[in-house]
Amino acid sequence: MSDAAKPDPSDADLVLEYDFDAPPAKVWRAVTIPALRERWLPDCDLAGAEPESTIAGEEVRYRLRDSEPPFRESHVIFRIEPNEDGGTRFRIIQQACDVTLPQPANSNCCLMRAAA
Repeated sequence: MSDAAKPDPSDADLVLEYDFDAPPAKVWRAVTIPALRERWLPDCDLAGAEPESTIAGEEVRYRLRDSEPPFRESHVIFRIEPNEDGGTRFRIIQQACDVTLPQPANSNCCLMRAAA
């Protein structure tokens, strides 16, 4: 197995790339069968145990949730493809979810008032 961080055009994304000796079908089972996935990506780290989307044999997307406040959420995408050595190229892409923060009460913005 070899690993390397790969830059991604989006600064918000974290991309890791690994090459495994195992065939793609075996790696696919490890990321999609809940009992196998639970060993390295427990349900308690997921916002939902079911994938958000799947392209069979190629890509699966889960939604993660931090276990501590402010409980931020992100997407993790697993991409699987055969590599040149007969094994698997495995990419993990983590993307922050859009977060809309509430406007603070003391935001110092102009407040328009109606004249009486």
